[in-house]
Amino acid sequence: MDKLVQPAPLLTLPEARSLTKSVRATAQVFQDPNSIAILDRIEMVAPSDATVLIIGETGTGKELIARHVHTLSKRNKGPFVAVNCGAFSANLVESELFGHEKGAFTGALSSKQGWFEAANGGTLFLDEIGDLPMSLQVKLLRVLQEREVVRLGSNRSISIDVRLVAATNVRLQDAVAAGHFREDLYYRLHVATLNLPTLRERPGDILPLARHFLLDYRNRLGYGAESFDASAERKMLAHNWPGNIRELENTIHHALLICSGKVLSAEHLQLSTLGLQSPSRVNSKADNYSGRQGDHASRTIGQLTDLLHQLFDEGHENLYEHIEDMVVREAFSYCQHNQVQTAKVLGLSRNVLRGRLIKLRAITALR
Repeated sequence: MDKLVQPAPLLTLPEARSLTKSVRATAQVFQDPNSIAILDRIEMVAPSDATVLIIGETGTGKELIARHVHTLSKRNKGPFVAVNCGAFSANLVESELFGHEKGAFTGALSSKQGWFEAANGGTLFLDEIGDLPMSLQVKLLRVLQEREVVRLGSNRSISIDVRLVAATNVRLQDAVAAGHFREDLYYRLHVATLNLPTLRERPGDILPLARHFLLDYRNRLGYGAESFDASAERKMLAHNWPGNIRELENTIHHALLICSGKVLSAEHLQLSTLGLQSPSRVNSKADNYSGRQGDHASRTIGQLTDLLHQLFDEGHENLYEHIEDMVVREAFSYCQHNQVQTAKVLGLSRNVLRGRLIKLRAITALR
């Protein structure tokens, strides 16, 4: 008798069907060993009230993980409030975070509670925490320490009982070193961390997710292919997936729209060419290729180290500043003056990158 195969755990956003243009991942599956390890870690940290920091590329499902942390916690009867810190201007984000009183500023026609108050008794998820302005980072740190907020235009503190889950797609350590993120806030957030692997780092999840999206979009459309052939599966497993789960979802959606048969093949899958030169590209079928990539990366790092030592010996003035400026300038040129791609290549938030470009006067090329 064949051994019964248990389906992989699946997470989906509650409003997934209304998010066809969202950059968020709407589904998460745990079948690959790397994602199973993350699931095990979630189950360890979720029951506590510890602050959680989720680290992962765009489209890896950070909000889904945050929701699962909330579901497994003692706060699951309370609200889950999700907010993207990069979606609001510096002038608005303070009011949105902490609330305001009537007349606190022009346009404040009535009092309004902020995200912390809205999440009272539950979980507040702050996505792209690295995009918070420095002035707001100070106030956020105080809220986390004192467990109370003060609305704009008020001198009365309001006690809150909120668990914070934050997420970022950049290395906050680098932002701290560059002076763009407070070190004390970083350590306040860095209590329990969840490092989400990219889709290319968990190839065992690719086909289960693809089948989920195939069934989901087929049900939405009321028609479409029912399965993948071997060529489609090979193409999906070999792809780098720079956009991660969200890119996979969009690919399957588009394939269903253009396929007139019952089976999706490789020709129906229109894949992104971004990231194809990345040294982290994964091909689960070609270990030798991966080894050569690793050797090449090691040689490149070694050459860069030698050049740095040569510069150290020559004693250049303001060396660090010159190197940093050169890296930003060259990355911006390499990405054809695309800020989003440059930020991704450098592992910075777009706001941090834009500040550096303004400093270099390279931003004038965009005007």
